[in-house]
Amino acid sequence: MYIPKHFEQPSIESTHEFVEAYPFATLVTLRPDGLCGDQIPMQLNKAPQPYGTLVGHVARANPVWQFADGKEVLVIFSGPNAYISPSWYASKSATGKVVPTWNYAVVHAHGKLRVFTDPQWLKSHLEELTDRHESNLTSPWSISDAPTEFIENLLDHIVGVEIVISRLEDKRKLSQNRPQADRERVIAGLRGSGSHDMAELVEKGGTNARS
Repeated sequence: MYIPKHFEQPSIESTHEFVEAYPFATLVTLRPDGLCGDQIPMQLNKAPQPYGTLVGHVARANPVWQFADGKEVLVIFSGPNAYISPSWYASKSATGKVVPTWNYAVVHAHGKLRVFTDPQWLKSHLEELTDRHESNLTSPWSISDAPTEFIENLLDHIVGVEIVISRLEDKRKLSQNRPQADRERVIAGLRGSGSHDMAELVEKGGTNARS
C-alpha cells in the first residue's frame, strides 16, 4: 500500500486498537481463476510479537479454505471515510488553489493463512468471538445458551482460519498535510455533514477515535 510519510501510523499499539475497533475485514486471496475477497469478522490476538495473529472462520462451503491454506493473504480493515470539500478550507479564499479529496483510515495485514477444522478449536474461537461482541450488551448471549446438538452441528459447517501477521500497514489520511486553519474547518465541515467518526480522527491527528 502506498503510504506518504505524513499519513503513516507507526504505532503498533494504535494499529491494534484500530483493528479491534473495526474487526469486520476483507480477506483477499488468490484463487486459481484470480483474486477473491471475502468479508468476515476477525479477532486479534497480540501474540506473537510484534504484530500478532488474526483468527476467524468461514463457511465450509466456501472454497477459500481449500485453495488458500498455507498461502500468503491480505486482510483489509476499513475505518471511517469521508469526502472532503475544498469549500471547507480556510485557504480557499486566500489562493483558490484547492481541490476535493477523500479522507480515510485503513489497515492492511499480511501473512500466511492456516486452516483449522478441529471442533474444540472452532468452539473456543466462537466463544471468544461472541463473548467479546456481546460484552457491552445488557443481556449478553453465550454459546452455552444454545442447545449443544445445535452448536455441534454448526461446527460441522464452518472452518477456522488463522493468519500470523508478518507485515502490518496503517494509513490514516486525515488532512495532516493541510494547514491548521484548514484542518479546523475540515473538522467543522465533517461534523456538519454527519461524519462524526472522521471528524474525531482528524481532530485527534490520526489516533483511533474509539480508543
